[in-house]
Amino acid sequence: MKNIKLITDGSCDLSQKIIEDSKVEIVDVMVSFGEKNYSTRKDITISQFYEMMKNYSELPKTSCPSPNQFLEAFDCEQDNIIVLCLTSKLSGIYNSAVLAKNMYEEEHGNKKRIEIIDSTTGSIGQALLVSKVANMIDEDKTMDEIVNTIEKLKHEVVFYGALHTLENAIKGGRINAIAGKIIGALNLKAIVQITDGLVKPMDKARGDKNSINKVIDYIKNNVHNTSATKLAIGHANCIEKAIKIKESLENYHNFEEIHIMEVGPSMGVYTSEGAVLAAII
Repeated sequence: MKNIKLITDGSCDLSQKIIEDSKVEIVDVMVSFGEKNYSTRKDITISQFYEMMKNYSELPKTSCPSPNQFLEAFDCEQDNIIVLCLTSKLSGIYNSAVLAKNMYEEEHGNKKRIEIIDSTTGSIGQALLVSKVANMIDEDKTMDEIVNTIEKLKHEVVFYGALHTLENAIKGGRINAIAGKIIGALNLKAIVQITDGLVKPMDKARGDKNSINKVIDYIKNNVHNTSATKLAIGHANCIEKAIKIKESLENYHNFEEIHIMEVGPSMGVYTSEGAVLAAII
């Protein structure tokens, strides 16, 4: 059923290949440094964002897309629309999309079928789900088949990360402050798991090398519990860490797809520069 439009939001860290292959429309997220607002897709590059964050004493702020931005995306030739949103436990993006759907249906009735999906994940985990939806559209699956599959699959995403610093995650309320400060005081790197829509500290390691190895081990320990055909690796301005994870995991398991993505401003505000993420589905 190829009469389907796929939409996601700017918190989704996509490789250029997935963007091109999926033809996904990305509803933009804004990032603010003081009074200055920037489109994360038009005004600044990801490398510029991390450079600006280094020289900014406060935590930059991100803002979710407005319902009107989603309404503009709904104005398309397709009669069926799937919107895959960042976890609703960390952002108002899902609620904004739902409000836009209600507004559209009030004005146009049932002219289009619009399905809003809470991905319960974000960044590269969300990207893997986008890729899966695109694959199913290409396979001519029905809306019901796609929605039912993604609603099940989103709970099976395996997603770990190593954070170089916890400072921004604590400031932004993404990590428990007490646990984070203990880890930081001991000069340890936090290993986090993104599950059930939340970022949860679940281990620690001394130094970047050990933290990367722990992420690799956690993925290896879970790879055989899933279909594990897609691997996504995200990096916050530290491509060498991503390459190390890729080389280790591609020799361990025969993935059909491996994607390396840059962690953009929406997630990078909280991960800080130097973070590396890995997810499988």
